[in-house]
Amino acid sequence: MVFEFNIEFWAFTFDSLGKILIAATALMAHRIIMKHRGIDDIVLKDMRLEFTTGIVGIIMIVIGYALHLTRLGGFK
Repeated sequence: MVFEFNIEFWAFTFDSLGKILIAATALMAHRIIMKHRGIDDIVLKDMRLEFTTGIVGIIMIVIGYALHLTRLGGFK
């Protein structure tokens, strides 16, 4: 079976890329704020946790995208 680039593929691709871009933008903002030294250690600890959680979230989006492509007939 040949993989077809149908509307479902493009919709899911743009959805996943949009989520990753939003997450990456938030993570960049967190990184900039974490480098600023005028913030309490408690806040920095929470921001590091949010940053790590954001990275895990992006990884999960990428894995979900790959699984979805597999279901659509890709990776054969």
